[in-house]
Amino acid sequence: MSIQLFGMPVSRGVAIGRAVLVASSRVDVAHYFVPPERIGAEIERLRQARDTVAGEFDALKRDLPGDAPPELPALLDVHLMLLHDEALIGATRQWIVERHYNAEWALSAQLEVLARQFDEMEDEYLRERKADLEQVVERLLDALAREPGEPAPPLHPPGLRDFGGEDPLVLVASDVAPADMLQFKHSVFTGFITDVGGRTSHTAIVARSMDIPAVIGAREASRLIRSDDWVVIDADAGVVIVDPSPIMLEEYRFRQRQSELERARLDRLRHTPSVTLDGETVELLANIERPQDADAALQAGAVGVGLYRSEFLFLNRGSDLPGEDEQFEAYRAAVHAMQGLPVTIRTVDVGADKPLERMTVQELRHEHVLNPALGLRAIRWSLSEPGMFRQQLRAILRASAYGKVRILVPMIAHLSEIRATFDAIARARRQLDDAGKTHAPVEVGAMIEVPAAALRLQPFLQHFDFVSIGTNDLIQYTLAIDRADDAVSNLYDPWHPAVLTLIAAVIEQANAASRGVSVCGEMAGDPNFTELLLAMGLRSFSMQPAQIAAIKQRILRADTRRLKAVLADVLAAENPQEAATALFGRPGSR
Repeated sequence: MSIQLFGMPVSRGVAIGRAVLVASSRVDVAHYFVPPERIGAEIERLRQARDTVAGEFDALKRDLPGDAPPELPALLDVHLMLLHDEALIGATRQWIVERHYNAEWALSAQLEVLARQFDEMEDEYLRERKADLEQVVERLLDALAREPGEPAPPLHPPGLRDFGGEDPLVLVASDVAPADMLQFKHSVFTGFITDVGGRTSHTAIVARSMDIPAVIGAREASRLIRSDDWVVIDADAGVVIVDPSPIMLEEYRFRQRQSELERARLDRLRHTPSVTLDGETVELLANIERPQDADAALQAGAVGVGLYRSEFLFLNRGSDLPGEDEQFEAYRAAVHAMQGLPVTIRTVDVGADKPLERMTVQELRHEHVLNPALGLRAIRWSLSEPGMFRQQLRAILRASAYGKVRILVPMIAHLSEIRATFDAIARARRQLDDAGKTHAPVEVGAMIEVPAAALRLQPFLQHFDFVSIGTNDLIQYTLAIDRADDAVSNLYDPWHPAVLTLIAAVIEQANAASRGVSVCGEMAGDPNFTELLLAMGLRSFSMQPAQIAAIKQRILRADTRRLKAVLADVLAAENPQEAATALFGRPGSR
């Protein structure tokens, strides 16, 4: 008898295969007391295990294939940061010294302490880093269990490389670590399912970047699905069907074939101009994290970079933060790679009172007190670190001499912040002039992700050349909803009338003032919102490269005059989503 499981759709498409269950590598560890004379040796065991795992992660980074998703190196950096953090290793040593716990017991005890503190954090992204901490501890426990010189376990289930059957396989796990994902792209798996994870978890990030059918957060999937069960992953709807009936299986196989044909058709649209039926040109831009990502953006047909997340340059650097020259080289590389197309560089967007790369687990333990989502982050942090901010601005301005560069300022909300930002840019220019370094004019834009900025947009339009709507934060702040909190996550609603009204007002006012306006949040890459955003007057979308073709298809089929004529009906509806579906049609329906 078939059963259905529901999770979070984070990619698209249909995968069908037999289930391969990968149990969590964490096992029950031995608990025993270490005699005083063995304390030093036990601490040495812990150090050797840490060095072993660090070497494995370094080797993984070094041997990354050229087509590896760009997010994976950054995720491995997070694991390395946690591995060397004193709040994990130092505190574990304390358990050994003070309580005489063996290394495995001490690690497990410290994991429980830190896991509870991660659970209390307000910020969704930081809370989901608990999974990274757990995976690092699992690797340490495995290293402790090995004999000296024994190789690390494979990063995929044993024997799968030699799988001789003809049936496709899908991976079912509690979670999938970044290290395991390294080999996923070229493995035998056609999709994956996890018990845990949110929209900002590494599994979701990798699934979107690789465009692989996946459903995450399916709760009891790894317990209810048995090895070798036939499983259907409907990544469009976030549904997993276990042991489907023959009729259902054939229906999804048909949908799978249709999906494959659709992807092939979409690939042919890569270099087709993005123009609506009534002749409106729509700009499709890419979101990137590293200069290397520019190749994927060009391959997807992006006409520029709408969001270069510069904070990835700062990740896991400790006190060795990237200097002006290093930042300049990275920005210039991205500009060169985009071959004359515009590159919008967002100034570093970090949280709480420290940049992410400086954050230790010890500091993260206090994030729930500071409430990082509402604290010293993004432009607030940059303005509190004027020397570092001007250093970044100088690097961006120097890169502007090599192509079209735009500066994007995140989370700005106050007129005083606007003035301080432009003062910092002017001072950075003067410093470059004094040093005899070349730079070019750049446009400066503001991210609209705080309701106060959306409600009082006119001062922004008087100062900035363009605005970019960060829908993820705008939704969260407007509705006062933490979408990672199970108790209220059902209330996180991008279709909420208040959210749509704010977005429509920002687009309308920006267009009336002849200022560029784009959307760079998840809504830009979601086909369910394409017609609605076009109806609002949006003509610039920025998204993950893998999403561009699907959005372009929707644009090519759209008539903005017809869409605009029914926009008021959608915004006035009690249920805008139902109204939009009725008036615009479902994605792919036309």
